Amino acid sequence: QVHLVESGGGLVQAGGSLRLSCAASGDTFGSYAMGWFRQAPGKEREFVAALSWGDSNYADSVKGRFTISRDNAKNTAYLQMNSLKPEDTAVYYCAARSYKITLKSQYDYDYWGQGTQVTASS
Repeated sequence: QVHLVESGGGLVQAGGSLRLSCAASGDTFGSYAMGWFRQAPGKEREFVAALSWGDSNYADSVKGRFTISRDNAKNTAYLQMNSLKPEDTAVYYCAARSYKITLKSQYDYDYWGQGTQVTASS
């Protein structure tokens, strides 16, 4: 069982930056594939970024602006978000699964955090 807690969300002006953190319980964090998803009001949850064993994947809408990373010693994954746009406004969720490749579908993940709100104002 893995427990995930996100933090770092908030309100920023368009063009600003935020770094989200996802703290995980358990001692096998390094073996987990990690993902970030987001859900805007009235929309489906969508893939943002994924990381596993050094390989990463990004949604086209965030490529070049967002970076996913992890610190296995701290059992924490991160999402650095730069050049934020109003359309990035959403609740952001981290997810995890014990797997060795990146996973882009929300249905592939076993564990989810509670979410953190990110708002980029125009």
